[in-house]
Amino acid sequence: MPDQAAIRNPDRPSLLAGYATVPNVPDELVREDGSIRSEWLSLISHLDRLSADERERAFARGAQYLRDAGVFVRHYGEDNNPRDWPLSPIPVIQPASEWQALGKALAERAELLEAVVADLYGENRLVSQGHLPASLVASNPEWLRPLIGVKPASGHFLHFLAFEIGRGPDGAWWVLGDRTQAPSGAGYALENRVASLRAFPGFYGGSDVERLVTFFRGFRDGLNAMRREEGSRVGILTPGPMNETYFEHAYIARYLGMMLLEGDDLVVDDGKLMVRTVSGPKPISVLWRRMDAAWSDPLELEANSRLGTPGLLGAVRSGEVTMINALGVGIIESRAFQAFMPRLSEVLHGRPLSIPNVATWWCGGEAERDYVRANAANMMIGSAISTRLPLEPEPGAVLRGDMSDIGLDLDTWLASEGRNLVGQELVSLSTTPTWEEGQLKPRPMRIRVFMARTREGWKLMPGGFARLASSDQDSSAVSLRSGGTVADVWIVSDKPVTEDTMLSHTDEVFVRSAPGLLPSRAADNLFWLGRYVERAEGQMRLTRAYMSRLPETPAGGTPLMTRLEAYLGKHGLDSAEALPPALERTLAAAVNAASQVRDRFSVDAWASLTDLERTVGKMRQTVVRGDDAASAMGVLLRKITGFSGLVHDNMYRFSGWRFLTIGRSLERAIAMADLLGSFAERSGPHGGFELCVEVGDSVMSHRRRYPITASRETVVDLLALDPLNPRSIAFHIDEIRDQVSLLPRADVNGQLSTLSRAVLRIQADLSVHTPQSLDQAKLTELGQAIGLLTNDLHAQFLE
Repeated sequence: MPDQAAIRNPDRPSLLAGYATVPNVPDELVREDGSIRSEWLSLISHLDRLSADERERAFARGAQYLRDAGVFVRHYGEDNNPRDWPLSPIPVIQPASEWQALGKALAERAELLEAVVADLYGENRLVSQGHLPASLVASNPEWLRPLIGVKPASGHFLHFLAFEIGRGPDGAWWVLGDRTQAPSGAGYALENRVASLRAFPGFYGGSDVERLVTFFRGFRDGLNAMRREEGSRVGILTPGPMNETYFEHAYIARYLGMMLLEGDDLVVDDGKLMVRTVSGPKPISVLWRRMDAAWSDPLELEANSRLGTPGLLGAVRSGEVTMINALGVGIIESRAFQAFMPRLSEVLHGRPLSIPNVATWWCGGEAERDYVRANAANMMIGSAISTRLPLEPEPGAVLRGDMSDIGLDLDTWLASEGRNLVGQELVSLSTTPTWEEGQLKPRPMRIRVFMARTREGWKLMPGGFARLASSDQDSSAVSLRSGGTVADVWIVSDKPVTEDTMLSHTDEVFVRSAPGLLPSRAADNLFWLGRYVERAEGQMRLTRAYMSRLPETPAGGTPLMTRLEAYLGKHGLDSAEALPPALERTLAAAVNAASQVRDRFSVDAWASLTDLERTVGKMRQTVVRGDDAASAMGVLLRKITGFSGLVHDNMYRFSGWRFLTIGRSLERAIAMADLLGSFAERSGPHGGFELCVEVGDSVMSHRRRYPITASRETVVDLLALDPLNPRSIAFHIDEIRDQVSLLPRADVNGQLSTLSRAVLRIQADLSVHTPQSLDQAKLTELGQAIGLLTNDLHAQFLE
C-alpha cells in the first residue's frame, strides 16, 4: 500500500492538491492534521496514476453501465419520468475494523426494535408502565389494530432493516433514522457496486474491498429456510412498475432467484396464500414485501387499495405465510420513537444504546414539555451546530431544532405548535470526496446501511448506499430530490478478501432445481411483448416498402400505392408521416410490457429494447419522407431484430419463453394472412405479389425456390403454406402448436385442452390447402381463426 509521500509526489500534482475540507467538520478522506486516512491511500494513488482522460473514460464506463442497465430514479409529485441514476464515481471508504464495531452496535439496536414492536403488538407493557405515551402509538397511522396479538409465523417481526447513519461533529456515528417498513436501497447498493467494477476493473479486482455477495446469500438462505412446506416458494411483493423503487425490486428478484409478485398475482384460498400461475395456484409461504403495510389488504386495511391482496391478513393470522417484515412494524419508523430509544434500551436491555441516535424529543404532553424546558440548554446548542438534519416530518409532525433561529422562545413555540410534536437536534454531517468538474470536492454525506437476519443472527452488509449533498455547506441537501448524488460504500479489510458466489456452501450432492413458476400476470405481459415487438417489426417493413416506392411514384399515384396507403391507414399508419406515430405507440406498449417483467430480462435485452425506443424518438424529429424514411426503417429493423435475437439466444426455454414465442408467432401469422388477403389477388394491382414477398422478408427464398417471376401460386405457397419458411403462416402455426403442447395442462388425462384443439384444427385445415384453394376468403377466415386463439389462451392460463 502506498505511503503519503507517494501520493504527494511533486513531480505529478495529486488530485488532493485542491481538496479543501470544511472547517470544524470531520472528513472521511483527510484527517484533521491534513494526512490521508490509510484506507484511502490505495485508491487515491491509483487515480493519481491515471491521466485526466483516462480518469474520465473510467468514470464514463460506470455511468454507461447504469444507463444500459436501466438504473434510474423516479420521484413522486414531479413529472414521474425516470432520470439517470446520479452516481458519484468516488466511493465512500471505511475500514473493516470500524464497520465491524458498527455492525455489533446496530445488531443491538435491531434487537431493541424487535423487542419494542413485539411489545406494542403483544403485552403492551411499555405503554401501560409509562415508558411510551399512549398517544404516540394510538395516533400513528402505521399502528394496525387488526394485527394486535398476532405473532409472526417465523417468531420474529423484523428480518431486514436499514439504518440512516451519519458521522457527527465529534467523529462518532449517529443513527439518523430507522427503516423497518419496507427498506429500500439494497438493490441500488448492488448496482452501484457493479458500476464501480466497470470504473475500476483492474484496481477493484486486486483490492481488499469486502464483497456484498455473502450478505445476500445469507439472507436468501435464511428466507428459504422459513418455507413452511416442500414446494412452497419465496416471493418479493412489489406495488408495481410505477413505484419509484421498482427497478430495485426487479433487480433483487433476479439476483436472488425469487418471483417478483404484485398483489393481483396472489389469492388467499382456505387461509393459505397462493400464487396464480400458468400451472394453477401454487403455495407461497414467505413474502418479502416492498409495499407499505396499509395497502396490502383492502378488506381489513386501506379499502381503496388496488395494490394488495384481499384476505392477506387472514393468511398472516393463520400462520400460513411469513411477511418480511411483519405487517405493522412501520410504526417504529416514526422519528418520535427515537426520543424514547435511550430510555427503552435501559428498560428492555439494561444498558445504554451502543450507537446513539441524534438527540430527539417528544412534545406530545405536559410531562414531555417540562422535560424540553428543563433540557433546553442541551437541546438548543445553537452555534455549536451548523446545519439542519435532512429529515422529512411524519404526517402531522413538526421538526424543530434551535428555536432561536426562528425568533421564538421555547414556551411560545410549544404553545403555538400544540401537541404531537417531535423536536430534533441540528447537526453537521461529515464530508466525503465526490467528483465534480474534474476535481475532488468534499460533500456532506449520510449512509443507508442494511442488516439482515440470517440463520447465524443479524449481519451488516459490508457496504451500503451513500447519499451526498450538492453543496459542502448544506447537509439539508443530502437527498436525490435536492440535487444530491449517490456513492458506493467500500469496506476495506486489513487482510486479503476472497471471491465468493451466490451458490450455497454445502457438501450435499448437486441436484438440478425445478424451473421457477410463472405467474399468470407475467405470462400475459410476455405474450403481449411478443405480439407488440412483432407488430412493430411489421409496421417498419410496411413503412419501408411504401417509402422506398414513393420517389418513383407519379404525382397521380399508382393503383398499388393507392391500395398500400389505404392498407397503412387501416393499421393506423399515417402515410403522410415519415415516421408514423403508431409505430412509436407500438414500441411504447412493448417497453411497458417488458417493464412489467424486468426480473425476467437480461441487461442486454432491456438495453436493446429501450435503445430502439429512444432511436425512434430521435428519428421522428429529423427523418423526411421517401428514401430517407426507408433508410431509417432499415436501421430500426436491424435494431429490433437484434432484440429478438438476444431474447431467442439467451432466454431460458421454459414457460415464459413459450408465451413470448406464442405471442410473436400468433402476431406474425395474423399479419401475413391479412397481407396476403389484401395484396395476393390475381386481379390485384401490379406489383402486389412482389410487395408481399418484400414485406414478408422472403425475397432471397423466393428467388431460390421459384426461378420464375412471382405469381399468386408462388407467393401463397411460400408465405402461407411452406412449413420451412420462418415467415410463413404454416411455420408459425406449427410453432404455436409445439409451444402450446409443452405448456402446463395442454391435455388432461389424454384429452386436449380447448386451446390445443383450436390450434390443431387450424393446423389440420391449413395442411390440406393448396395455393389454388387458399383464396382470399379462406385467408380472411384463417386470420380470424388465428386471432381467436388469444381468447382461448387467456381463458386457460391468464384469468
